[in-house]
Formats: sequence, structure tokens, C-alpha cells
Amino acid sequence: MTISMYKTSVPIFAQFLTSMSAVLDKAAAHCEVKKIEPATLLNMRLYPDMFPLVRQLRAVTDHAISGTARLAGAELIAFPNTEASFPEVQDRIAKTIDFVKSFKPVQIDGTEDKEIVVKFSSGERKFKGQTFLLNFCLPNFFFHATTAYDILRHCGIELGKRDFMGTLVTL
Repeated sequence: MTISMYKTSVPIFAQFLTSMSAVLDKAAAHCEVKKIEPATLLNMRLYPDMFPLVRQLRAVTDHAISGTARLAGAELIAFPNTEASFPEVQDRIAKTIDFVKSFKPVQIDGTEDKEIVVKFSSGERKFKGQTFLLNFCLPNFFFHATTAYDILRHCGIELGKRDFMGTLVTL
């Protein structure tokens, strides 16, 4: 049985980006009730050498954008990476959801063996489409989403597994 590259990317990215947006609504409400400056939460880290919450959230959106755009052969959208408030991060997530959902199955299905080249500061790396999605994009996406969730949970926001999972998205 083959697996659809589209169904393995777009609905999953949309589901977890949407749940992350809802989690951030809870974080903003928590800040308001507890009289916490939102920037304090956005700059929280689990450990000094880890990225802060806002950078984790940027990475979540970046991996969703990279995964879908590169598989589809489309131009990646870019953000200025200056988000400093919940509304700015929410806007970035909303734009990412719209971008990801703009792709159709015909653009992504069949890209299992497509060569994907990603340039890093250390050089470039070549992937086949399926390896890129399953072994690079999705693990990185979930790593940063989980870390963002964990930072918020560590800061006392009442969250559970259902908050992380969100609602299934079928496209």
C-alpha cells in the first residue's frame, strides 16, 4: 500500500498549526489573568541553550512551509522573524496554515523520489522527497511543536494532550 505524500503533509501540518494557535490563545489568556507580560512567556526556554518559545514557534511554521513548498516545487514564503507578541505569532501561524492549505494533492503526491536540495550554513543536503518529509520535515516540525507546548506547560498554562493534538483535519 502506498501512502499519499499530500495526506502525510498538508492535513498534518494544518491540524497541528491550528492546535498550536489554540494553545497560544490559552497562553495569552493565562498572561492576562495572571498579569504576566506576554513577552516573558514568548522568551521562556526550557534550558539556557535552547531556543525560546517564539523561536520554537517560528521553526514550527518554517518546517511546514519548507515541507509543502519544496515538495510542490513552489516558492517558500518568508517572514521577517520579528514576532514579539501573541497576535504577531498568531498571524504568522494563520498565514502558514493558509499557505499549506493552498496546495492540492496533485502538486505533492508522487514526489516520493523527487530530489530536494536544502541549503544549510554548513552546506547543502540532498534528499528524496519521501525521506525529506518523513525523516526531516515532520520530525523537526514535531520537535519544535512539542518543545513549544512543553515551554507553555512548564510555565503553568493548563494544557493537555487534546490541546496538543487538536482536531483532525481532513483535506
